[in-house]
Amino acid sequence: MERLLALVILCFTGGLNWARKVSVPPGPLVRVEGQTLSLRCEVSDYEGPPEQDFDWKATRGSETINVISTFDSSFPDQSLKDRVISEDIRVQRLGDSTVELRIRESKVTDSATYTCSTPSTDSVISGNYHANVQLTVIADMLVLVPEAPVSSVTEGRSISLRCNISYDFIEGIYLSVTYSIKKEQSLEEDIFTFGPDVGVTVGLNFTRRYADGGMHLHMDSGGSYSLVLSGAVPADEGMYVCAARQWTREQGVWNRIQEKTAVMGQVAVVPTAESLTVQVLGNTFLTIGDTLNLTCLVSADDYAVLGLEVTWLLNATQVLTHLGRDGIVEKTSNVLSLTQVGEGVFRLEIQRIELTDMGFYSCRVRAWVQHSKGKWYQAAEKRSTPVEVLVNPKNPAFTVALDSPVVAQYLGEPTELVCKVTNISLFRWERLGVSWFYSVASPSNDQRTTDIIASLNENGALVPSEKYRSRIASGHIVVTQMEPATFKLHLLHTANTDAGEYACSVMTWAPTRHGNWKKSSEHRSHALTVRLASKGPGVSVAARIVRPATSTGSTFEMACQARLKNLQAGISLSVLILVQESIGAPSRKLASLNPDLILKLEDWLESSRKDSLSLLKTGREEFRFRIQGVQLTDKGFYSCEVGVWTRQDRNEWAEVAKADSNKVLLTFDHKRPSFELSISTDTSSIYPWETVKMECIVSVSGTSPNTDDVAYEIRWYLSPLRGSDSLTLLASMDRWGMVKKSPRNDSSDCSLERLRAQRFTLNIHGTQDSDAGEYYCTATPWIRSGVSGVWSKEPDLISKRVFLNVKFALWDSIKLPLLYGTCASLSVGLFSLILGFVCARCCCRNTTHTPRSRIKLMDLEID
Repeated sequence: MERLLALVILCFTGGLNWARKVSVPPGPLVRVEGQTLSLRCEVSDYEGPPEQDFDWKATRGSETINVISTFDSSFPDQSLKDRVISEDIRVQRLGDSTVELRIRESKVTDSATYTCSTPSTDSVISGNYHANVQLTVIADMLVLVPEAPVSSVTEGRSISLRCNISYDFIEGIYLSVTYSIKKEQSLEEDIFTFGPDVGVTVGLNFTRRYADGGMHLHMDSGGSYSLVLSGAVPADEGMYVCAARQWTREQGVWNRIQEKTAVMGQVAVVPTAESLTVQVLGNTFLTIGDTLNLTCLVSADDYAVLGLEVTWLLNATQVLTHLGRDGIVEKTSNVLSLTQVGEGVFRLEIQRIELTDMGFYSCRVRAWVQHSKGKWYQAAEKRSTPVEVLVNPKNPAFTVALDSPVVAQYLGEPTELVCKVTNISLFRWERLGVSWFYSVASPSNDQRTTDIIASLNENGALVPSEKYRSRIASGHIVVTQMEPATFKLHLLHTANTDAGEYACSVMTWAPTRHGNWKKSSEHRSHALTVRLASKGPGVSVAARIVRPATSTGSTFEMACQARLKNLQAGISLSVLILVQESIGAPSRKLASLNPDLILKLEDWLESSRKDSLSLLKTGREEFRFRIQGVQLTDKGFYSCEVGVWTRQDRNEWAEVAKADSNKVLLTFDHKRPSFELSISTDTSSIYPWETVKMECIVSVSGTSPNTDDVAYEIRWYLSPLRGSDSLTLLASMDRWGMVKKSPRNDSSDCSLERLRAQRFTLNIHGTQDSDAGEYYCTATPWIRSGVSGVWSKEPDLISKRVFLNVKFALWDSIKLPLLYGTCASLSVGLFSLILGFVCARCCCRNTTHTPRSRIKLMDLEID
């Protein structure tokens, strides 16, 4: 009881403290003429309807005029009606209890004390019903005049940006200056901001530069602001912009009231790499023992800001000597010297030149530019055109002979070639090396192509070429040095592709003063032809379309039929599927089957679709290639490459022949899908507390996308009245399947679920009278591009409306009260009867009646 009393007292006290409160921004406020301004008014702690009305008035001195109202269109003063009609002055409702007075183009005459008031909807007048704010509109006196910067500066120099700003000083108004840069294909980026207080703000990409002292702001009393960027780099190139802003301090926060921006001009930073040139001059034909003099000439537009590093190179890789930007020379030999004889002139001198000094000499120059705080960075690197230095050698006289003691006559037989050097006695300190070459005439244009097979260098190490690396590694090709002057090339199993001309080239290597070896001479043998008397298996391939693709999502199937001749036992086939986007475009490998019929996906780019591709061997000489669910990216020209393989030693496969098929085109007409939306319901009339189900069905026509490449956003709406535009969002489902329901005040509930890819069901559980009305759904399709994987939004779809009627159950509404009343009446009547009977039996006394004597009566009558 005591707790109940305390609760009542608390509620009563809270009710007494309830009071309306109207609030506007604290003033005074300052704005600039010509700018858009807004004044917000908010009411709280009120009674009555949620949506409140507002009146705005302006007071200048003793005169007060009506400005605008949310409910009375005739409220504005006659002097302001034109501005209200043109919406130069308007009121914007932000919520039930919040509005904003907005003036699109403010004027100085708009300066006044503005009053926001709200009519009372409270049962008791309490609190404040209006609030005032003072607004001052000042004239626009801000003038921004930028000076055009230098249009082009060299890397390492300074960029000066100057802006002249004039304005009338007014107490409480502050100025800020911002410099920014606009580059191609990028947004405008702030560099430096001064103000509105005494602090500065530096752009994110310029913080390090400012900290290193590479950015300075200079000001003078005449309103001139100059920003100097020292140590210009190519990244500083762009369009520079200057902005002046005016600010006021309101509620402890800076509020911008005006901004003016002006383009200063385009500044181009000329990179050092564009003007840096390097050239080598000097004598290039010498004899052994002469002195080599080479001069490196370096020139640049702004030589004074550069620090140079000069390096002399031999054959592009060997460093001879190096001059750092600090002037220290590093050299690899005492016979070398590097000196700077003038501005940009560097001389290399090599005394007592040897045969190993012959080669291509170049000068590499690295230009460094000094940044802030004495830091250097490399701005450019240039290398001169190599100059060939020739040294007249004393060439030894020797000859090279090529012989073929073993030549294959049939496919798979071995072939041996021997390269022998004569007059070996003339060499004392030199070493020998060999290179083996293979050449064959092209069948299309009769031009001869030459490939290197392998080499033995000066140390006797084998250096295979990339083309023959696998065969050499597997032992099918062997290169050896049998004697100091005899070399052998052994083809373990000769194939058709090995037929052609072979030659060997023998090099002599002489020691140098650096301890390494230098090639001193080279002699090449005559060519020796190797041909097979009996040809091995030949192959031809034909490709044809088995099942053409008609649209996106259909199946494409291609057959590759091989035709073999001279087929021998132990031969197996491999196949490689190739595709070209267009004729002449590079081919891309899709899938392959090796001779052991193991499938391998080559350059199949879409890992999510790897199960849609298949490659099978369907016959002795036939292969089938299939793509299920083709996409636009699958269009192109498809072909097969069939190889013939035979078993070699070590049970390994060796390719003996291969051929390419014709090209077949995979193409189809692609029409963008179109969508339609329909709605259905299991019933249109129900009783309260029953459940109704409505379905929203999306149908697709045209080229239907894959199920994984399309998604839908579904929304269900209810209109209580037929044909009304007053709609209520019941539930929605985004394209990820997330369901959101709107809050409901009734005891009924709704649920939204997806039955199939294009069927969405809305269920109303425990239907009430408020659930009656027109229902419809909207759908927004999203389609994912098969090329880029980006989702694109399609236009919204709106279904027809269906009307749901909730019947009034008269008998259901009165049967329970009637039953309860009848039972109560019978119970009371029965109880009354029983009570009367009990009272009559127990409470009333029973008196015996004595009849009167008839004799006495007769006596009386006689009397």
